[in-house]
Amino acid sequence: MQKINAAFALALATLAVGFLAAACDTTAPNNAAGNGGSATKEGSTTIPTSGKGLKIGSLLPATGDLASIGQQIIPSVPLLVETVNACDGVNGEPVTLVQVDDQTDPKAGAAGMTKLATVDRVAGVVGSFASSVSTAAVSIAAQNKVILVSPGSTSPIFTEQAKQGKFKGFWARTVPPDSYQGPAIAALANKRGYKRVSTVVINNDYGVGFEKAFVQAFEKQGGTIVNKNNPVRYDPKATTFDTEASAAFAGKPDAVLGVFYVETGSLLLKAAYQQGLLQGVQVMLTDGMKSNDFPGQVGKTSDGKYIVSGVIGTVPGSNGKALEALTKLWKSKRGGAPGEFAPQGWDATALLVLAAQAAKENTGVGIANKIREVANAPGIEVTDVCEGLKLLKEGKDINYQGASGNVDVDENGDVVGIYDVWTVGDDGKIKTIDKVSPK
Repeated sequence: MQKINAAFALALATLAVGFLAAACDTTAPNNAAGNGGSATKEGSTTIPTSGKGLKIGSLLPATGDLASIGQQIIPSVPLLVETVNACDGVNGEPVTLVQVDDQTDPKAGAAGMTKLATVDRVAGVVGSFASSVSTAAVSIAAQNKVILVSPGSTSPIFTEQAKQGKFKGFWARTVPPDSYQGPAIAALANKRGYKRVSTVVINNDYGVGFEKAFVQAFEKQGGTIVNKNNPVRYDPKATTFDTEASAAFAGKPDAVLGVFYVETGSLLLKAAYQQGLLQGVQVMLTDGMKSNDFPGQVGKTSDGKYIVSGVIGTVPGSNGKALEALTKLWKSKRGGAPGEFAPQGWDATALLVLAAQAAKENTGVGIANKIREVANAPGIEVTDVCEGLKLLKEGKDINYQGASGNVDVDENGDVVGIYDVWTVGDDGKIKTIDKVSPK
């Protein structure tokens, strides 16, 4: 790309934001905004403070294909910020949060990231969930020296690009990559005796990256990918899936692995049912479909049973030392228990504030330089963020133990985790039935 004058580039970016902000910066729903939020004139949800301290953003899907999962994650960010502000904030000042809805759309995500970086001038961002959105946002974040910490983007492409130095340290995630989850679900398939499996995936970084990791691991274990030479990958913008469903279930596989997002995945599974393709074939799903909404979206059979009863799937587990305390806090503040990926959202936010305190500065560069230091050994193990901030203020080293896991962040911004195995019961409710590790 031809280089242009830096001042002119900044002017262009600022001008672009004026046109793009309205398209990306919609107000989060009440159940997603957290306590104490207020709508700014741009439409984003903000926890107001004096404006002198650390400023962070969130870039998560309140709407779009992943809204049902996004709305479970979103409240974790303001909850952490409110907790921190109640114990004297970061570097002696309260933390400010600006929340943006990325609409599960790469264009909206890029526009939202541009606004957060150049208009709101945040130091760090929790986001995004969709790998395709994070792909669009992370280069913008890195260019502006804003660190992006994702609670849900699992594509292996981020590991590859981090190794190439593309993110310059301004990327991390609190969820393990699909280079681990692919082998984990391959191990699950092998454990259950499935020898012939077909795949059908959403055609983006998440779907194709997961497919690659699964195929490699499953074949290494002696399995056969029935449609390896004709992989089924569907357009994220598609609204009908009869052809894709028919192709995925052809060839008499023992099981079909579906790597979907909730809205489109539900439509595809409904199309498969309507064609009579689900009978005698095990459906295996991944983290992108683990939403309490999806069984109802696929629907019921003529005799009132849930169509997806009996499907199985994997999802990054949340078994960290801080989970019990988070669950207790969540219940007292919001009722119920944290939803899917809320622990990862909490931990992503925690790492931002702890790293800023360790750096003794409220900048993206400071956070990027210290995030691995507060996440990893050596240091005093802490599960309470306020305790961690106190120790850091005293000049001590910490090793944060999160709600989702130990969140040890490596040089590529990755963490390693264990996976929960889930299923849909006859009552349409999702329950965890086992655990599986990558092999």
